[in-house]
Amino acid sequence: MRGTHMPDLTPARRAVTDATGQSRFRAAVILGSGLSSLAASLAGGEPIPYSGIPGMPVSTVEGHEGALYAADIGGTATLAFAGRVHLYEGRSEAEVTFAIRLAADLGCEVAVLTNAAGGINPALPVGAPSLISDHLNLTGTNPLIGPNDDVVRPRFLDLTEVYDAELRRLASSVDPELGSGIYAGLTGPTYETPAEVRMLRALGADLVGMSTVLEAVMARYLGMRVLGVSVVTNPAAGLTPEPLSHDEVAAAGRRAADRLDRLLRGVLAKL
Repeated sequence: MRGTHMPDLTPARRAVTDATGQSRFRAAVILGSGLSSLAASLAGGEPIPYSGIPGMPVSTVEGHEGALYAADIGGTATLAFAGRVHLYEGRSEAEVTFAIRLAADLGCEVAVLTNAAGGINPALPVGAPSLISDHLNLTGTNPLIGPNDDVVRPRFLDLTEVYDAELRRLASSVDPELGSGIYAGLTGPTYETPAEVRMLRALGADLVGMSTVLEAVMARYLGMRVLGVSVVTNPAAGLTPEPLSHDEVAAAGRRAADRLDRLLRGVLAKL
């Protein structure tokens, strides 16, 4: 189903509430490739498999656990989604944004979107997290295409500030060495060609990946504040002679886990 009309989220919300004993949360964290293990270290406890949440799509990609953790992190009631689904898996816009819709339905006001990204700007070091200051949606689609529910939001959403400036300042206060850049979201699953990377650089992109942009649009539509964090897992195609691989991306994400763990804990504690 396209557009802002969605099937009833009540069964999914009830499944989370029954499993956690809690009906309201404040923040949602979505963890990307190679970062799923952070959910367990952040939240602990027994996760809820995505397969146990009615309507929740399950990722087919290695490095995406497919489980939801819930915990009080630094005084903030948090949902940590270990893994996501992508357009390149054949998923619809509604499926890609299901976790965001569910989080909003459970009261979340803040969405922290993480991903593994290729580095276009050499000033953003490989193996380190970088804040997303803005994005280029080059997926060729939008989660708001289709019928609009005017009760939720007007159809024409202002995206002047997708990634909340105050949340970025807060994140920088936790980790002053964080870089920042513009994220280009493409569909994948192929990595970009060197010519495409040169095009993206000319368009002003600093980072490139295959997720996040549709989630960010939906989160803003639902009134959530968004913090985007990319872990630079490799230089983008053509910037080094080495070929790109998903194994490399996942491994780099795991190496960056400790620093990202500290960042996320610090941000959630300061909300």
